[in-house]
Amino acid sequence: MTFWDAASALDPGHLLVLAIALVVAFAFEFINGFHDTANAVTTVIYTRTLRPTPAVLYSGVLNFLGVLLGGTAVAFSIVNLLPVDLLIQGTSGTALVMILSLLLAGVVWNLSTWYMGLPVSSSHTLIGAILGVGLTHSLLTDQGGVGVNWAKAGEVLLALIVSPAVGFGLAAGLLLLLKATVREPRLYVPPEGDDRPPRWIRGWLMLTCGGVSFAHGSNDGQKGMGLILLVLIGFLPAHYAVNIYHPELARDVYQSAVAVRDILEKNPKELTPELRRDLDTVVKTLDGKASFADVSPEERWEVRQAVYSFRKHAAEARLSPGTREAIKPHLAAPTRAVEFVPLWVVVGVAVALGVGTTIGYKRIVVTVAEKIGKTHLTYAQGAAAELVAAATIMGADVLHMPVSTTHVLSSGVAGTMTANGSGVQAETVKKIFLAWVLTLPAAMCLAGLLFAVGWQFVG
Repeated sequence: MTFWDAASALDPGHLLVLAIALVVAFAFEFINGFHDTANAVTTVIYTRTLRPTPAVLYSGVLNFLGVLLGGTAVAFSIVNLLPVDLLIQGTSGTALVMILSLLLAGVVWNLSTWYMGLPVSSSHTLIGAILGVGLTHSLLTDQGGVGVNWAKAGEVLLALIVSPAVGFGLAAGLLLLLKATVREPRLYVPPEGDDRPPRWIRGWLMLTCGGVSFAHGSNDGQKGMGLILLVLIGFLPAHYAVNIYHPELARDVYQSAVAVRDILEKNPKELTPELRRDLDTVVKTLDGKASFADVSPEERWEVRQAVYSFRKHAAEARLSPGTREAIKPHLAAPTRAVEFVPLWVVVGVAVALGVGTTIGYKRIVVTVAEKIGKTHLTYAQGAAAELVAAATIMGADVLHMPVSTTHVLSSGVAGTMTANGSGVQAETVKKIFLAWVLTLPAAMCLAGLLFAVGWQFVG
């Protein structure tokens, strides 16, 4: 059964809401394209390496490829900020209102800051929105502060806070290293007239622009994938509860559940009633099933719920380090079964991000290139900032951590301006810093307010 077959079974009202949710989700990625990726083309445009049109087309193509080839690990680092209980009970109207609220909040904040030419982080925006709806949900349901996965939130926020400092320091250091080793004065002064950078610097800038664009696609594109999948799960749970695109996973998940249960049974004190119930549900449901095609839609949903429930109860249980290490290899198959992104979602996000890159980039480009430093961006500054940004974001991909392309590159530009003795424009830096500080709480409040309103209709 395809997405169209599954969607056509919905009543007209639910089908309309599903369409609206998907449009908003893809719109967020489209806006992300021209809001964040403007940073990637700033250096090649302002160092006259490429003209604006070929620069943004080049960046758009690399963003597209980054989404297609970047995997999905970062996507579920974001998704797992949501309350585990909500993921277990994701068919509720509450879950749908939550996803719509955080997406709408992200679109509104990103468009507002783009209009003002402020290079803020779509990652900060999205994470703030997730935290906002999670906290609001917990308050409305009298659960205190458990509406957020605080351990995962801490990891994500640490990456977002540290990465700009890394960008500033490494870009400044790289520029100083270039000045000490490459004695070519024209690299360190603003270009004049129709002057263009040396061929080797042009190659470096084009390579790093492509690297930042690809890295942005692979990192930021995944966040949209995860949210779109949550929308699909909320409306079409029978079709997207487990990875039906790899039906042989049913056998792997069954074998994993049996193996974990055997390990825990060796120490009965560690096998809590909750863990036994979760594992027994998976084993009983998948026993004798060669593929997910042999599992009914209702049973697929039971498997999904049991996997998320097991994760929650395993995290809460007092398992010894040895036990946790022993069961770790057996968790991969259940994770692949419930954390997946259909190919059409990957392609859709890639297209939205790639096309968005080619539109509306000028406001952010002007701010980064002309208003951070007191002088025009030099060839060496552009090369240093771009290389550090590409390396930092790709490193974050390896660590499965979401970082901000905007903050890494703009802080890298500021670092090179400082290291070059050019100085920075205090007013612009103050505005960027203020936007950086306010983005998280503003997105939290906006998303929380939207969710509180929507929850009145479904709560």
